[in-house]
Amino acid sequence: MITTANGQKLLEVNNLKKYFPIRKGFLRKTVGYVRAVDDVSFYVNEGETLGLVGESGCGKTTTARCILRAIDPTSGQIRFHTQDNRLVDIAALSGAEIRPLRREMQMIFQDPFASLNPRMTLLDIVGEPLLVNGVTNSRERTERVAEILGLVGLRPEYMRRYPHAFSGGQRQRIVIARALALHPRLVVADEPVSALDVSVQAQVLNLLLELQQRLHLTYLFVAHDLSVVNHISDRVAVMYVGKIVEMAPTEEIFNAPRHPYTAALLSAVPVADPRVRSRMTPLKGEVPSPANPPSGCYFHPRCPHVIDRCRTDPPPLEEITPQHFVSCHRARELQLVGLGVGGSNESQ
Repeated sequence: MITTANGQKLLEVNNLKKYFPIRKGFLRKTVGYVRAVDDVSFYVNEGETLGLVGESGCGKTTTARCILRAIDPTSGQIRFHTQDNRLVDIAALSGAEIRPLRREMQMIFQDPFASLNPRMTLLDIVGEPLLVNGVTNSRERTERVAEILGLVGLRPEYMRRYPHAFSGGQRQRIVIARALALHPRLVVADEPVSALDVSVQAQVLNLLLELQQRLHLTYLFVAHDLSVVNHISDRVAVMYVGKIVEMAPTEEIFNAPRHPYTAALLSAVPVADPRVRSRMTPLKGEVPSPANPPSGCYFHPRCPHVIDRCRTDPPPLEEITPQHFVSCHRARELQLVGLGVGGSNESQ
């Protein structure tokens, strides 16, 4: 369990697991499990942005969906501080008990076109959450939709149009408007800019930052692009094969990583200067299957700093400096390179 001495925690995730059964044969007998999320713990303070990063298939989106109970977790706690100052475990609630909390937790999906109904106008799309939650007066609903569209930079007269009439960036603004319709406190953004052009990405990220300030939002920002995470996040949690291997304030992660996997990810971030030589250090081997992870540290088959202990003992997620958590047996002795630190990726 991870705790923090500073700040009001809006969300606390403790020992979260999500295993998908592997079934074979005519009788569909369970022969194993895919450990999509394997004992994950973190927290999100009220008003901050936590970036959840890692390679495709590491469990980021599954973690996000478990938090919102879009899928049911196998075990663990998902503790949420509600608007009326209650602390509830979302993982233990029934469907009927979760429904009132939907107003306080919303999601922005990765593909804006796939997440919008092509047969619904903007008025129907953004107004549907209002209708479901009791705003039955058509005039009031229309006025609120117009207000929300204005917040995300869309003209109110667009509300009679359909999603196909908009560009990718405008469609993502529609998705953001729908997520904000009920004035949530926690917004889970699942790769919200990965399907957009780079120039449009910057506009949407700046919009999210502006909305966070105006509406006092808290973000769990799921992404694989570290440049995007660096721009928007207050803290970063790095996932690898269903586990969090490092979590720290953004500046500390980028300047002084303490886990070899984090350092490898940072080495792949391109630098916008043609005079700077690439210092990318490709990792050997393949990402292990979450259905059959290696013993000990899951990263040890690819780690350039592996020792015998790594192959047998799973490293715990420890706080090695204030607010900097690392799951590595050698975290205290390795000197790794970040984006703002010179040197070489060697241990001392």
